[in-house]
Amino acid sequence: METYDIVIIGGGPAGLAAAVSARQNGMDRIVILDRNPELGGILNQCIHNGFGLHTFQEELTGPEYAGRFIKLVKEAGIEYRLNTMVTDVTPEKVVEATNREDGLFQIQAKAVILAMGCRERARGALNIPGYRPAGIYSAGTAQRFINMEGCMPGREVVILGSGDIGLIMARRMTLEGARVKLVAELMPYSGGLNRNIVQCLDDYGIPLKLRHTIIEIKGKERVEGIVLAEVDNNGKPIPGTEESCSCDTILLSVGLIPENEISRKMGIEMNPVTSGPKVNESFETNIEGVFACGNVLHVHDLVDFVSEEAVIAGKNAAIFVKEENAEKTAGQIIRLNPSEGIKYIVPETIDITRIGEKLTLRFRVDNVYKDSYISVYFDEERILHRKTRIAVPGQMEKISLSNAQISPYPDLKTITVKVERE
Repeated sequence: METYDIVIIGGGPAGLAAAVSARQNGMDRIVILDRNPELGGILNQCIHNGFGLHTFQEELTGPEYAGRFIKLVKEAGIEYRLNTMVTDVTPEKVVEATNREDGLFQIQAKAVILAMGCRERARGALNIPGYRPAGIYSAGTAQRFINMEGCMPGREVVILGSGDIGLIMARRMTLEGARVKLVAELMPYSGGLNRNIVQCLDDYGIPLKLRHTIIEIKGKERVEGIVLAEVDNNGKPIPGTEESCSCDTILLSVGLIPENEISRKMGIEMNPVTSGPKVNESFETNIEGVFACGNVLHVHDLVDFVSEEAVIAGKNAAIFVKEENAEKTAGQIIRLNPSEGIKYIVPETIDITRIGEKLTLRFRVDNVYKDSYISVYFDEERILHRKTRIAVPGQMEKISLSNAQISPYPDLKTITVKVERE
């Protein structure tokens, strides 16, 4: 059995940044395992710009952003194995994988970083009645067809769901000559960034129908059209609001799911809201020496934030390996409590002795809030009250707390984040 200091599962933006960070923090034996034929993950098919503004202070396309980190990985001499499927990871950090060259093999890792990313929710999760005609794609699949395979999925398009990939594909399909008739969204708000609504829909005159969903797909061999209906507050179609729309293609942009089958199998505690692992301030899971970062942890809106988390995870994985035989002492454990208006917070717990100079909390709100306040409470004492003009579920929020703010509270048990009206 081979032995490595750190095994990173996934060669997308999270895995690449974590590998570079681990190397910069003194790790020699690092290997990235990725099931794809090239490094970079989903970024390779995201040819639009808007990446890298936080990380590199310039606007890049997805392949350009990935290329920066791939170059760093290669310059650092970090080993990677492509076309390699990880099939199992044990709580003892034995990684089982397979590829054409090595067959089935095992690696004993001192630390493991989970960076498997996420997948799209498929039609089967939507319970739309009807046949299974050709012409129904996830937005990401259509994106790959156009940007990497050179294939046009269709000419008259309806998009269900207003996540960022769906919004971007509305523009992409239009630029390739298709007619995007509408984007339907079940919720009363869009699931994507506001800039994508403006740049991808408004600029091209594509209507966004909120509180609408597809209740019927017409066509047997190929999609011929859909029936759209308005929904009530419970998401149920309202009788009498049905309208028909002809189309030959339906793109689904109805949510992303972190890839955590391996995580669950090895016994990692999961957050039911994010569908990702529960982690502490070091991005370490409940299994010692197993870390998680990026979209496998919680779905991000900007890849720059994926990289930021991965850098921290890589650094802390390196620290864990270095301290392998050292006696570990835990400090005061503080729990993060998402309260009124907050869906979740990452991380979920922090050790007051290990947070460094700054702690960044990332979270999402559960609705659209205008002219409200994001408040932070240390137990019952409010220590931060930040005005926000608008907070929406499609955009991740963050708050930074310094060690100087936390250290005066040695007996602190809970940090609560909530939305307040005044």
